[in-house]
Amino acid sequence: MVSLTVNYWGTRTMDAATNPQHWRNSTFMSGNFNVIYDVQKAFYPRFCKGLSSSPRAFARRNPGKKLKKNGQSPQSVADISPKDEYGQDDYKLDPSDSLAQKLNTIPARSTVLQACIVTSGLIAAFGVVLRQVSYFASTEGLPVLDCSSKVSFDFEMWHIELITGLVVVISSCRYLLLKTWPDFAESSEAANQQVLTSLQPLDYLIVAFLPGVSEELLFRGALLPLFGFDWKSVLVVAALFGVLHIGGGRKYSFAIWATFVGLLYGYATILSSSIIVPMASHALNNLVGGILWRYESSSSEQK
Repeated sequence: MVSLTVNYWGTRTMDAATNPQHWRNSTFMSGNFNVIYDVQKAFYPRFCKGLSSSPRAFARRNPGKKLKKNGQSPQSVADISPKDEYGQDDYKLDPSDSLAQKLNTIPARSTVLQACIVTSGLIAAFGVVLRQVSYFASTEGLPVLDCSSKVSFDFEMWHIELITGLVVVISSCRYLLLKTWPDFAESSEAANQQVLTSLQPLDYLIVAFLPGVSEELLFRGALLPLFGFDWKSVLVVAALFGVLHIGGGRKYSFAIWATFVGLLYGYATILSSSIIVPMASHALNNLVGGILWRYESSSSEQK
């Protein structure tokens, strides 16, 4: 009789030989937690760095020790499988198969929306806290710029022209890069497949506007004025914005693209002194990119 330890919300020992169905359900639950983490990585890779867990690490450790105590030769977990009444393998655990399934798993719609809402909410909260801290520090006479006075929520009619120009320029540049830069196209495709595949059309509004609003509130609404509200701060914040977009299937090419986009959003923020301009531009660009990806994916499937 062989015991297998699976780690999910605590450690539980199960008899894989006598209760294979229980073992399968437990393995599935552990996989679900990793799926949520993978989706969060697709939204904010650096934010989720170091939060992953590996249930298979526990699955490989204990069976060998127990067999060794009983005077038997250790086996790998891949060799352990319950037998049916005819002595045939009823269920086999193949690490390579489970890894392939994990890599090819498309997260459920609810999982994607949950990850988007949670991470966007945390980033927006961080931005609000920084803006409030800068306000109180400025009123107390500390040498800190008040973010609220430098970047407000004011909106004027000419801002519409600025937003429209940003959407046209950024969306056009993205389209050209997708057609001419294979590495960038591969990075974008990997992230889009994980985030957008299971969504309904109206869900695109959520995954486009929530990250657009929360990221701009933090980067252009809080960090930009804190770093000086000049061209130097635009460069620093844009570089930070780009670095935080590495991972989750995104390569350095995507970081270069995010840095370029951050420069444009920073310039628009200084020009308008309004956080509404980069927020609206960012959200609309996300929406345009998602719609184009869905259209091209549908066209490819039909062909």
